[in-house]
This record gives sequence, C-alpha cells and structure tokens, in this order.
Amino acid sequence: MARPTMEDVAARAGVSRALVSLVMRGSPKVSDQRRAAVLKAAEELGYSPHAMARSLASRTSHVLGVMVSDLHNAFFAEVVDGLDAVATEQGFDLIINTGGRSPARERRALQSLLSFRPAGLVLLSPVVPSADIGRAADQTSVVLVARSSRLAAVDTVNDDGERGITLAVDHLVSLGHKRIAHLDGGEGTQAAPRRRGYLAAMASHGLVPQVVSSEYTDAAGARAVQGLLGDMPTAIISCNDFNAVGAISALEDAGYRVPEDVSVVGYDNTSLAALRHISLTTIDQPRNEFGRLAAEALLQRVRGEREEPVRHLLHPSLVVRSTTACPGGRVGRSTSPAAPPNLPEAGRSNTGGTS
Repeated sequence: MARPTMEDVAARAGVSRALVSLVMRGSPKVSDQRRAAVLKAAEELGYSPHAMARSLASRTSHVLGVMVSDLHNAFFAEVVDGLDAVATEQGFDLIINTGGRSPARERRALQSLLSFRPAGLVLLSPVVPSADIGRAADQTSVVLVARSSRLAAVDTVNDDGERGITLAVDHLVSLGHKRIAHLDGGEGTQAAPRRRGYLAAMASHGLVPQVVSSEYTDAAGARAVQGLLGDMPTAIISCNDFNAVGAISALEDAGYRVPEDVSVVGYDNTSLAALRHISLTTIDQPRNEFGRLAAEALLQRVRGEREEPVRHLLHPSLVVRSTTACPGGRVGRSTSPAAPPNLPEAGRSNTGGTS
C-alpha cells in the first residue's frame, strides 16, 4: 500500500494542501476546528510528515546529524545515549551514520548527513582532515567529540588524555611495576595526548618507556601483544578497552596469566570493561556526559545563543578492577584513588580557548 501523502490528508479533511502544511508545521494561523479535522484525517490515514520535506518547507530543521567513528565500540553508543537524551528533551531527532574510521568513507558520510539539511552535526572521533570539518561548519553547526579543533566555528568535548594515562602509570608504579608498555592509538584521535601523558609519567618515575604502535581495536591489541612475546613487560596500558580485551586474549593464548604475569589497564570504562568475566581496570571517561555536553553546545549554536567556541575538557578517573596486581600476582593496593563502580558526574571545564 502506498504511503499516504499530504494531498490524501487534504482530500479526507476537505481542506487545501496548503492548510494541511500549516497544521503540520504547527502554525497558529489555523482555527482549532480545522486543525482538529486535519489531525483526525492524518490519524485515520496513518500519515506522518516526512522530516526532510518538512524542514525544507519551513526552512528550519529539528534533525541533528551524528557521525560515529566505529559502530563496534560501546564508547560511542554511550555517548549517543547522552546526545539522544538532550535532543529528545529539546524536540530534536537524530540521524546516525558511520565512517568506519576511514577518511574517504567519513567524507561521504558527512555529505550524506548534510543532504538532510540538519540543524547541526555531532562528529564522534572523526578522522577526516580539518578542512572537511571546516567545510561542514560553513554549512551548519558542528561539535566534535573526542577530537580537538582550533576552528572558531567548531565546538569540542574531550577528556584530559594526558591526565588519564598518568593515572594509569601511577597506579601500576604504586603496585611495583617498572616495565610498563603502552599500546597506543596510532594515528587515531586522542592518541597523541595519551602518548604524551605516558611518556611524561614514565619519565617522572625514572622509568624507560615502551610505546608499541597499535590502534583502537581488539585485533590491534592482540597483534601488539604478539610483537611483545619475546620480551614481555610486566604491565600494559592499552589505548582503549577494546584494545585491552584483545591484548588480554592474546596474552592468555600465549600462556600468560592476567594479572598474575601481566597487568593490563584499558581506557574509556565502557560497559565491556565492567563485565564480571573481564573486570578490566581502566580509565573512566564520562561517556553520557560527553553526549549531553555536545548536544547542549550544538543547540546553543543552533539557537544563536553564542558565536565563540566552547572547549569542554572533562576529568578522567581511575577504576580499579581485577586485571591489575603487583608483579608476580601478589595482592597489593594502589595508592591512586579508585573511583567506585557508580561514578559521580565528572568535573568539567568550559573555556573559549583551544583544548
């Protein structure tokens, strides 16, 4: 059966198509009697207005576009939860697509989202060049999550990656570890500040750093561990939770026990990390808060409430679970403060400078 149109509603209600359009846009120029007749006809026919067509007709949009870097990563799902909560509260809908961590695919995904004429875009850890982000910002409001930017027309929401990795190093050192490797995020967003934090923290403890090139996936974590089999450190800090799970799997396949032989720390504190059979020590990023802040920043731009950029920088915290112990598996206690499973709202900063 064909989808009912605005013309069908007009015929059923005995009014003009233009009047139906006014009703669907919420115009106050329609009498209560005619509005009721149109809405009754629409309900009987099962008609719902096409969001894109409605936006084009009214020159306003109640759609927010969201591009997710990696649909397999639970971190992004939890950020989207925060986005969706604010969008729903404010009467906006989300359109979501993915670029699959590929610059070329992300460029196409951006164009696809822009074709819907959204009120604004939220890009979650995008890997496209800044020039592409700038061109998108010329067309609509843009907020980046888990990526920095110096573009004045683009807002950002990030965590303090240098601080987060420092918490991980300090925790492992407090347990007695001296040989601590970092499986980094390669060219991925936020890999550089975490790498800097690791190098600085190791230097502060007088330890020799070992950075292993990796990526934000479980497969990359497993490959990185395989490259360490000839000279295994006593502890590993992964670039994210997925990478850590891959590292743990490869360690166990090679006969190493976690944490008795090798301690492992992740990053993000996704729902995966909290699963009882994984119980991963990790660095918490307040994912839901990321989403809420991004949506609030975007809607401020949409409503013309400000023009200066907002740079949110949230404070990470350490969550100690079962994948870290003293070298040799001895039970020990970290001197670093461990956050409880139900974390309080993270602190935040909001400045006009770059993060």
